[in-house]
Amino acid sequence: MPMTSIFRFFTYIDVRENKKVVIQRKIYFIKKNKPEFISKLIKNSIFENILIFVEINQDMGEQIQPYKDSKLGKKQQVEQMFDTISGNYDNLNRMISLGTDQGWRRHVLKLVADTKPESILDIATGTGDLAILLSKSEAKSIVGLDLSAGMLEVGKEKVKVLGLQDRIEMLQGDSENLPFADNSFDAITVAFGVRNFENLEKGLDEILRVLKPNGIFVILETSVPTKFPFKQGYSFYMKTFMPLMGKLFSKDKKAYTYLTESAKNFPFGEEMNNILRKIGFSNVKHLPQTMGVATIYTASKV
Repeated sequence: MPMTSIFRFFTYIDVRENKKVVIQRKIYFIKKNKPEFISKLIKNSIFENILIFVEINQDMGEQIQPYKDSKLGKKQQVEQMFDTISGNYDNLNRMISLGTDQGWRRHVLKLVADTKPESILDIATGTGDLAILLSKSEAKSIVGLDLSAGMLEVGKEKVKVLGLQDRIEMLQGDSENLPFADNSFDAITVAFGVRNFENLEKGLDEILRVLKPNGIFVILETSVPTKFPFKQGYSFYMKTFMPLMGKLFSKDKKAYTYLTESAKNFPFGEEMNNILRKIGFSNVKHLPQTMGVATIYTASKV
């Protein structure tokens, strides 16, 4: 039975970060300092016949892949998926986000530009939206790196049209095996890409390696609103509107199902901050955007 199906019927405890107990399809979030809540649920006669399933050190985001029946690893599946949807990726994303993603990227630009970097690496650059926007900073050199050749071809054409070839290099590469020396970049950014890493900690460790001391690392990633009514509105939007747009306008219907599922299950907020601290980043902060539907994370290297 797939892990996502198991979560529907069994109690799930993730002992590493925030805990989630799933009972009768209702999700209860348990803080680290309140393990007694689990005992109360078990002792309650309503739950006495429920089987408890414990999975240790399981990162839910890592279990979600674009093509569940594929024998390829997540990394290869992500590359295949973005190659397929690269042609209309920009337009469809603008439609799905209602244009708000552009404002979030401008916020990333300001955070990076304020540090006056000379060199920037934009990982999971895709079609180069953020790399192109970062050219408004004082950086002399910007590298946009992505797994997908299809996305990069679109990005290269955009860079060429804007006459930015001298400042922006679009490079195919693996975020978990970066082809750069230690301490190479003053600033590193990832927009809507870290949740696609096959091994999140390995990718973040590589980023820390190539970031210069005192450099800035900025992540822009989806997150889940936690307050009413934004939480409920977000859930409805992600379950209905986003998959519908993917089905109507994308060549790959499974791609936007994956993007929806990975967005819902990826760690965010303080949980993501703790992962960054564990890797070795310092001065870690998070800045929720648009009622929490996205979050910007900033960190540095000592």
